[in-house]
Amino acid sequence: MTGISDDVLSDDRIAALPPAIRRELIQRLERPRDEVFPPALARRMRRNRLTLMTLGSIGLIPWMVYLGLSLPANYEAHNWPATWIGFDCLLIAFMTATAVLGWMRRHIVVLAGFTTGVLLVCDAWFDIMTSDPDQVWVSMLTAAVFNLPIAALLMTGALRILRLTATRLWFIDSGMQAWRIPLVP
Repeated sequence: MTGISDDVLSDDRIAALPPAIRRELIQRLERPRDEVFPPALARRMRRNRLTLMTLGSIGLIPWMVYLGLSLPANYEAHNWPATWIGFDCLLIAFMTATAVLGWMRRHIVVLAGFTTGVLLVCDAWFDIMTSDPDQVWVSMLTAAVFNLPIAALLMTGALRILRLTATRLWFIDSGMQAWRIPLVP
């Protein structure tokens, strides 16, 4: 680094600092959030997204009741091959993205990995729910042996990376679960 001699802020001196002092140093050196993202814009975007998700969650309840009362027990599906092939193409794309981003050691692998896990859960659900009664055991076995364990591996792995990153950046202590990580204000 230009302008800083090794004896002023060497790696050894930083490593010797107590954790609370290192955390304070990081916070003092971080770029101000206002410089990165204007607070008014961040508040508006957060409010809009949370409002959309809240209204969507509430709006889906009567829709589910309606569907439960009106959908037939059996239905002849149209575009069945395109539906499954399209879904599998999406699953392959996210699996590939997860593998490539993992090999490249890119942090965005968290999103790709978690999404791949969710898609695998959906794949297992629809395989079981749409399978012929004589073949449902094959779908259940495939879900239990492949889909769900791989989904769990990917989703917990994404949460571990998130937790590790937050711990290394001093956002949380090392024992905190990933779901407790607060958003930056």
